[in-house]
Amino acid sequence: MRKALRWLLSLVVLIGTMTATAATAGAATAAEPDIKDRILAIPGMSLIQEKPYAGYRYFVLDYTQPVDHHNPYRRATFQQRITVLHKDTDRPTVMYTSGYDVSTTPSRSEPTQLVDGNQVSVEYRYFPESRPTPADWSKDDIWQAASDQHAIFKALKPIYAKNWLTTGASKGGMTATYYKRFYPRDMDGVVAYVAPDDVVNNEDSAYDRFLANVGTKECRDKLAGVQREALVRRGPLEKKYQAYAAANGYTFKTIGSLDKAYEAVVLDYVWGFWQYHLLAECATIPADAAHAGDQAIWDSIDTISGFSFYTDQGLAPYTAYYYQAGTQLGSPTIKQPWLGKLSRYGYQPPRNFVPRDIPMRFQPWAMRDVDTWVKHHADHMLYVYGQNDPWGAERFSLGAGARDSYVYTVPGGNHGSKVALLPSAQKSSATAAILRWAGLNANASKPAPFDAKLDAPALTKEPALRP
Repeated sequence: MRKALRWLLSLVVLIGTMTATAATAGAATAAEPDIKDRILAIPGMSLIQEKPYAGYRYFVLDYTQPVDHHNPYRRATFQQRITVLHKDTDRPTVMYTSGYDVSTTPSRSEPTQLVDGNQVSVEYRYFPESRPTPADWSKDDIWQAASDQHAIFKALKPIYAKNWLTTGASKGGMTATYYKRFYPRDMDGVVAYVAPDDVVNNEDSAYDRFLANVGTKECRDKLAGVQREALVRRGPLEKKYQAYAAANGYTFKTIGSLDKAYEAVVLDYVWGFWQYHLLAECATIPADAAHAGDQAIWDSIDTISGFSFYTDQGLAPYTAYYYQAGTQLGSPTIKQPWLGKLSRYGYQPPRNFVPRDIPMRFQPWAMRDVDTWVKHHADHMLYVYGQNDPWGAERFSLGAGARDSYVYTVPGGNHGSKVALLPSAQKSSATAAILRWAGLNANASKPAPFDAKLDAPALTKEPALRP
């Protein structure tokens, strides 16, 4: 009887202990901080807004960064705008940047959709919402920007502990490359779309050769005809431009004159067509430009190049880009021989698009350093280009030292080229690499279901001749 009683008492104690343990575990689970609280617990992180989106948490945030990462303990800081599209801390994370400002509307880059992961989107320093006051423009360089990304990664990695990729298109692809060059151990992979590589800024013959052969002769001749007519009719069309500027309050202090702005828009026309349009769209170009009306010439130039772009108001949001183009990135200078002597200024340098009170000095070694590093040290890097995109005329290439890295080209593709548009075998290879770098099993992983709002087309038209 006593043995039975002792057994029963032990059983009651055991059940009580198990119940208490389960209750404690449940309490711990219930007490685990919300993802917003975990993010906002990061020193320097502040919430601007949370926006609801089905299946995700979406946060618009500011993160405090030093103006100069060489001297991070000085008081000069700025607020860098970032967003977090939170899926699950058990999923991979993609760091995305356009290389410009950041959208505060939820979206997914192609790698984010492929790995069904989280996305951290970063505004590039010195763009409007991420500009120090006062602005020391000498700190708007590729190393400082890469260090911004490094700081954000270090802050968020304890929360998002799975693999990280970085990605971006055009200047965003350049930015992803520079980040990998300066902090090669942060990211598990890089997916860079349509990223130009202007190694020697004063040698741009590759662009001239490209424009002489891209597409078809018929299309090239149509584009050249419209461009020539726009310069032949400079007088009447500039009167139209003057009225257009007056009606919209546009001014031309930065570039210097309406005439310079007009020619800059016209000279962007051929490049802009191939950057943002497909060969099939050549059907929309006036076929007989010499006999087309002024309005038809104006409309075609305005649709492709945009007459608002070289006004003070059009240039202001892009000061940070033109500053970098004129100090480190380089910029194309193309001849366009079909214009003869109709051009007064030729392709104008970035200096003409930055206010004169901002000093600029070009650093020719910056791109050579990155190009050499990619050739000899690229590791887990994927580049995707478009066959008909002018920016791909000078592109990144891989040397003998590259490992598990690839360069692919979309046939007939423009500046919106991506993995999904590659030929089947290359698409499979690229997708498998992205999944592998994300720490996923390619055979067992499925992309996130397509979402028409989150997965909008990647091609975003940037004003004028910008990557």
